[in-house]
Amino acid sequence: MERKNIASNTLWEESVGYSRAVRVGNQIFVAGTTSTDANGVITGVKNPYRQTIQSLRNIEMALEKAGASMKDVVRTRMFITDPANAETVGRAHNEVFKDIRPAATMVVISRLIDKEMLVEIEADAIVP
Repeated sequence: MERKNIASNTLWEESVGYSRAVRVGNQIFVAGTTSTDANGVITGVKNPYRQTIQSLRNIEMALEKAGASMKDVVRTRMFITDPANAETVGRAHNEVFKDIRPAATMVVISRLIDKEMLVEIEADAIVP
């Protein structure tokens, strides 16, 4: 099967050695995605809702580069740094996925690579 690596050209991709997403056949795997904008700046500092929405926008851009859309997402994994943000992150996730309803997991972790990051999201998609 053909493999296609999708880049978003962040500094981390080159220095760590990973792709924003990888498409193999009709499956797409999006790496952990945070709320960084095109310039690498964290959007929504101290705002878990805005960070979740930006993370999902970044996922959507990666999926589009891979030839898919959010409607093709079958699974998400959300990593949050504060359990008090679970409802807010879930609300933002629901706004994007309420009609798609992928399998989803939310896990509380001690922190992300940057202390300003409150949420990181992975997504898996299958293109019909």
